[in-house]
Amino acid sequence: MKKFHVISVSILLALFTLFELGLCTRQHHNKIVRMKIGAVEETPNDVSKIESLARFAVQQHNNKENTLLEFSRVLNAKEQVVAGKIYYLTLEAVDAGKKKIYEAKIWVKPWMNFKQLQEFKLAHAIFPFRSSDLGVKQEGHKLGWHEVPIHDPNVKDAAKFYMKSLNMKVNCLCRYELLDIVRAEIKVIEDYVKFNLLLKVSMKNKEERLRVEVSKKLGGSYYLSM
Repeated sequence: MKKFHVISVSILLALFTLFELGLCTRQHHNKIVRMKIGAVEETPNDVSKIESLARFAVQQHNNKENTLLEFSRVLNAKEQVVAGKIYYLTLEAVDAGKKKIYEAKIWVKPWMNFKQLQEFKLAHAIFPFRSSDLGVKQEGHKLGWHEVPIHDPNVKDAAKFYMKSLNMKVNCLCRYELLDIVRAEIKVIEDYVKFNLLLKVSMKNKEERLRVEVSKKLGGSYYLSM
């Protein structure tokens, strides 16, 4: 009888532990869900879906404003969970032969087959330069520093090169992480282009801003400006 009592108590304790564990798991899961709802996060790499949304945004803008923008590519994509999802896209489109960067906001409710362009605006016109352009004064532009979009591929490559060089110099297991490119300027000088970047970086959860300069030779290789 005593042995049966001990077994019963053990079973009850085990069941109670499982119940508490399940409750904590559900509470923890609900907490995670609450944190995600409303937060703007990087969109998972579903290239075809994001490109389709970008083309939809351009087409809707053309219909509304009677323009003839031609979609080129998606530069950045973020999403926000609401009643459905809101996608924040940074895309490149061609306007009368000139590449420009636009920002689009699209609300999607898949279960209702609902898709709505809420916002579409010009972010920056791209200041075009290629290796073959270096040293050539662009028509309509003065020599000197020019602000360029932070989403420009050349700017991103310059920032990545600097971060790689910085982490190679850090003599510890910790590494700097690039959080954002705050501002970017370029200056074309003879056979190279110079990038002046303001970067937001972090190490050990401590954020800081760095003003850096990176140069790119005519051949396309990057190096740190002295």
